[in-house]
Amino acid sequence: MLERTVAEAALTRYRSYMDLLSEILRFSKMSGTLYFRTSFTAPWGVEVPQYQNVSRFHYVHRGRCFAHLPTAGETVQINQGDLIIITKGASHVLSEPADARSKSLDSVLEDSGFTGRGALIYGESDSDHETQLICGHFAFDPVAEHVLIDALPEYILLRAYGEASPTWLNESLKMIGFEVGRDDLGSDLIAHKLAEIIFAQAIRTYISGDGKNRHITAAFADQKIRSALEAMHRDPGDMWTVDSLAKVAGLSRTSFANKFSELMGSTPLAYLTDWRMQVAKHLLAETNKPIIEVAQLSGYSSEASFGRVFKRYFDQPPASFRLSQHQISS
Repeated sequence: MLERTVAEAALTRYRSYMDLLSEILRFSKMSGTLYFRTSFTAPWGVEVPQYQNVSRFHYVHRGRCFAHLPTAGETVQINQGDLIIITKGASHVLSEPADARSKSLDSVLEDSGFTGRGALIYGESDSDHETQLICGHFAFDPVAEHVLIDALPEYILLRAYGEASPTWLNESLKMIGFEVGRDDLGSDLIAHKLAEIIFAQAIRTYISGDGKNRHITAAFADQKIRSALEAMHRDPGDMWTVDSLAKVAGLSRTSFANKFSELMGSTPLAYLTDWRMQVAKHLLAETNKPIIEVAQLSGYSSEASFGRVFKRYFDQPPASFRLSQHQISS
């Protein structure tokens, strides 16, 4: 009975944690895109250009390679089973060996005759040193913002990710490698959705590991502060106060306020306002709800008070923002 209770408690924590992360990624409009799987034979080098509002990823399915990260001033070796995420979409170079001459990605694609189907085959034909990668990126809405995404380091390297991850995740990685670039019905959709799951799991793994010691991500790793964050995300329209959030966190008002500010770099109510504005922006862009209803769902009793805060954040009133978003989508 005790083992069952512990297991149920762990499952509840897992679900609430993923709900919080899922909500952030959903409002960021994250979407996964897979470029290709590769068969690179040494020596080879590929220059991956900078790209805005994305996180690039490379999973080493077989072999190894080196990632040169100019903005971070580092070169790291990534081995079979490792996953690296370039969180800010910065330019980088992948190569094997580390000092191999590199070409631009466009040149590699042209030289290889890659059509977008099957594997991208490139390198020396008589080499026995093969690197198989699964490469892609996660795109985010350029107007969506969240401190968690902004707080991620320039890159996240998860060693032996395929082996250390749960069995279902390891199988998902294998399935992505199997599906990407195939001509079968639904292969692209399956691979893309699996990639989004991989990203969410990778961020979760980072937060529970190295992220526990990093500003802002440490708040999401702290169970008490996370409980308050979950409450704000679950019901942003509630009339939250520091006292009521402290009760959710199981801390005194002073301890909660101090700990929240220390880990997040902002006060609880400042974070609440930030999140409410993201919710409001989403509702205005994605629904036809009346502005007064959007205001109430975002925690404001009047359209006027809501409008003042919204304009302060986004330099335009809610109605103008909604009009601009509808014009973009039409």
